[in-house]
Amino acid sequence: MTGRRTALVTGANSGIGAALVEQLAAGGHDVILAARSAERTGPVLDGIRARHPEIRATFLSLDLADLGAIRRAVATLAAAGTPVDLLVNNAGVAGTRALSADGFDLTYATNHLGPFLLTDLLLPVLRTSAAGRIVNVASVAHTRVRRLSWEGLEPRVVPRPSRFADYAVTKLMNVLHAAELARRLAGTRVTVAAMHPGGVASNIWRKVPQPFRWLITRPMISNADGAASVLHVATAPELQAVSGRYYHRYRERTPSALATDVSLAEELWTRTASAIARTGR
Repeated sequence: MTGRRTALVTGANSGIGAALVEQLAAGGHDVILAARSAERTGPVLDGIRARHPEIRATFLSLDLADLGAIRRAVATLAAAGTPVDLLVNNAGVAGTRALSADGFDLTYATNHLGPFLLTDLLLPVLRTSAAGRIVNVASVAHTRVRRLSWEGLEPRVVPRPSRFADYAVTKLMNVLHAAELARRLAGTRVTVAAMHPGGVASNIWRKVPQPFRWLITRPMISNADGAASVLHVATAPELQAVSGRYYHRYRERTPSALATDVSLAEELWTRTASAIARTGR
């Protein structure tokens, strides 16, 4: 991005998110660290303030698995008149066995429903930016999905194990969401992208039990390496006018056939909005 901008990054207290806000601050951008725990975010925030005293770095209490908490977080930003020029939907989980505050499978709530609502609520302020940008951190795992099941958008009473297949579905939802959002924002100053940062040994795998977590993360790249590719897609001047594309690290790629299905993206949008509306939150 040209000039100083304000970036909101979810999951900013660890992993790719923590590395990304550091890189954004080093590039001269103000940063909003959105995460659940003020205590865990504190060291990241203090480090940025110490290394980049000229940068405005703030904490935003945000639980993406709680729709009511998302609305309160956005209301906090609005009340303070805080600008947002860049939104990076980075936070995610895998391998969960729990329900969200609204009764959804925790993986679907955190990886798709929460980011969908957060993005929607932040659109008015993003539209006021000279060059608003939204980046969904997805995954190449989306290519593993052969059929999109809507089960994850239905509330449950009893939690069940969330497997890699569920994670892959939520990552497909991230790509579809970005594509549909780009179509809906065509002609505005807000652009959208989805991207795979590489196989990163981040905290997204924290719910996966050992020794499987070790086996999964052993061959992966560092959080800083993954964040660097997110930074490129989010801020590279040559990409600021490009919208609706999918990137594999630094290069534009064609996503899976399902991810390019316009009718499927439209249906996902409608079903997601309906699922959120039914909660009354």
